[in-house]
Amino acid sequence: MTKSIDLPSAQIEQLQALGLAVIKTEARAVEALSSRINGDFATACGYMLGCEGRIVVTGMGKSGHIGGKIAATLASTGTPAFFVHPGEASHGDLGMITSKDVVLALSNSGKTTELLTILPLIKRLGVPLIAMTGKPNSTLAQKADVHIDVSVEQEACPLNLAPTSSTTAALVMGDALAIALLEARGFTEEDFAHSHPGGALGRRLLLLIGDIMHTGERVPQVNVQALLSDALLEMTNKGLGMTAVVDDQGRLVGIFTDGDLRRVLDRGLDIHNSTMQEVMTVGCTTVRADQLAAEALQMMEEKKINAFLVLDDQQRLVGAFNMHDLLRAGVV
Repeated sequence: MTKSIDLPSAQIEQLQALGLAVIKTEARAVEALSSRINGDFATACGYMLGCEGRIVVTGMGKSGHIGGKIAATLASTGTPAFFVHPGEASHGDLGMITSKDVVLALSNSGKTTELLTILPLIKRLGVPLIAMTGKPNSTLAQKADVHIDVSVEQEACPLNLAPTSSTTAALVMGDALAIALLEARGFTEEDFAHSHPGGALGRRLLLLIGDIMHTGERVPQVNVQALLSDALLEMTNKGLGMTAVVDDQGRLVGIFTDGDLRRVLDRGLDIHNSTMQEVMTVGCTTVRADQLAAEALQMMEEKKINAFLVLDDQQRLVGAFNMHDLLRAGVV
């Protein structure tokens, strides 16, 4: 395992000061963007909102990395987008751009050779070109249908060479575009979940009870005439802290839970002679398999219960689940 180097206190202070200087420099660059949220910004949003195809983001080098992130943010917030490498575009990938698209090109200098090479081809397609550069008088900025200024006073790099403040400014402006479009489209939490089904939000909003419930032999159930001792064995074997009580046709007539067991013991009933009809709770809360798991969680919190039975349209028992199942599914 690599060992940490013990640094002298003076060097530690110097490193901390350098890190703080970077943050302050980039913070000033971001703050300067406030005045660039202007008519050009609104025009760019208008092109994107009117786009019938996709937003094609392109950029070279560090701008390309930022462009890839912007494309991903747009796509996940309701604006279909993808990234095209400008070097590959001139070798066939330009065919990915259609006349219904909008191109968002990033270049701090505004004169990136790979972008300028494909500029005439983009113009020939007749698609709107939005340029995001640090040089308003550059070729790319002048040829664009709308230019968004993301220039910075200085890079955070002490040599003023490595793209640092400039890439941060472009990234923040990209986020501003994406969120402005999100609001304009009325993009909702549910819409976000549909594009993030594997995330915690997607699981919470899209997962159905039918996806997490126990079914078949895993559902604890006993007949209404069964003895309490049989119910306890069923509860122990199935491990959900309760059992359904059904009639001879398999329809639900009640439920017996750990709480019911405590009440039975307080009453001093004989578990080997008492039937479920005597001790079950009638009229329990049930859910359907096509309901959202998030709904069940809300009901659990409101009703102070930790398990549910699931019925079909004919009131037949089809499943069961408890709070642990919601936890395992990431709904909680």
